[in-house]
Amino acid sequence: MSDIERLTQLIEPEAKALGFELVRVKMMPSEAGDGGEALQIMAEDPSTGQLVIEQCAELSRRISDMMDAHEEAGDVLIEGAYHLEVSSPGIDRPLTREKDFSDWAGHEARIVMTKGWSGDEKGQRVFKGELDGIASGTVQLTDEKHGAVELPREQIHTAKLVLTDALIAATKPLDTSGADEIEEEKADD
Repeated sequence: MSDIERLTQLIEPEAKALGFELVRVKMMPSEAGDGGEALQIMAEDPSTGQLVIEQCAELSRRISDMMDAHEEAGDVLIEGAYHLEVSSPGIDRPLTREKDFSDWAGHEARIVMTKGWSGDEKGQRVFKGELDGIASGTVQLTDEKHGAVELPREQIHTAKLVLTDALIAATKPLDTSGADEIEEEKADD
């Protein structure tokens, strides 16, 4: 089992050195089906909220070099086979930092609470609705079924934005080259 907190402490300065903000560090099963793991790193350029492919490659090289240096010094950060995935958080991004809950207020989010969370008298663990913000470590959300709810951030298992037309409209693409060549087909009435 990898120490995500330690990995984050080592990876964050590498991202900051390039002017990026770390969004998430996560170990997950590899999609290659080889039984290995993937170290998934999401980061963003604060000026755009995204990373382009060149920025992902630059961050990947920097993190890989840092991890190789630790391995060569006998400090094994991840046991067994793994591969590195560096990406932009995407439009329907995970909400991991306190600032994410305030920056994306007004958009729809899906929040899953940790197992054993007992804050909802009905036992509800999954909430979906408009994100209202965060105050004193408590996320406010207007849930589709239960109205206004307050969710302690430290008990949130996962949170992410829901892909909606409003979110798409609020997210500016970094590269629009070729967009003028797209032709839309109209359906016959």
